[in-house]
Amino acid sequence: MESRRGPLKSAVPSNVVSPVRRCSRTACGRPAVATLTYVYADSTAVLGPLATYAEPHCYDLCAEHSERLTAPRGWEVVRLLDGSAPARPSGDDLEALANAVREAARPQGRAAGAGGPSRGADPMEVARRGHLRVLRSPDN
Repeated sequence: MESRRGPLKSAVPSNVVSPVRRCSRTACGRPAVATLTYVYADSTAVLGPLATYAEPHCYDLCAEHSERLTAPRGWEVVRLLDGSAPARPSGDDLEALANAVREAARPQGRAAGAGGPSRGADPMEVARRGHLRVLRSPDN
């Protein structure tokens, strides 16, 4: 016996999982363009390009919500969005992120001794906030 609705239709609309990642904000269904990560130890919210993989501790945001992002009082927002940057992180970006996470997870006594005195003398380093560093472009 064949249904009147046809073989592929359903009485209840279904939300099929889309390969496009969506904004994490409640009731927002727009596609995500940026990833928000909190660095609680530094009271910093880092907003960067959309991460390659969805992580449970990161929040994907659409263009509108990423532009309107504010942080709690006393926190700093670091925006890493750059029009000239590639849309997807490269392997080097992921390796640098993994190294930064490892460095941040080390106990403070060992982390200070491991860096040595030449750590702050890097000519490419422009600024530092906790375990995050801002580096000068190699072209400049």
